[in-house]
Amino acid sequence: MQMKNSKGVGGLIITEEVIAKMSSTAAMEVAGVAGMAFQPLDKTRILSKVLPPKAVRVSTKDGEIVIDVFIAVKRDIRITDIAEAVQKNVKETVQNMTGSVVSKVNVHVSDIELAEEAAAE
Repeated sequence: MQMKNSKGVGGLIITEEVIAKMSSTAAMEVAGVAGMAFQPLDKTRILSKVLPPKAVRVSTKDGEIVIDVFIAVKRDIRITDIAEAVQKNVKETVQNMTGSVVSKVNVHVSDIELAEEAAAE
């Protein structure tokens, strides 16, 4: 699906994949986000030949955008604070870059990073 915006003599088409990339980048900018996580599979997707789920799902309707972001968080961080910061940053980034209204940003915490970075080094 594409989001279309036509003003004047030309037109602008922004695909949902581009909006998903914007959203992913904006989410990763928030302190406490360890990375993007995949959507959990449901029964219907396991048996179908649909593409694997992605970390961001975008739906557009009547010029409004709804974004679902699936993230992994770092340990010892308050999840509600991270979720609110991700919502705000994703919404502002997408609205500023597209000029369209983002009506909802749903943040799904799908994973948590338990290993300490110091142990990996």
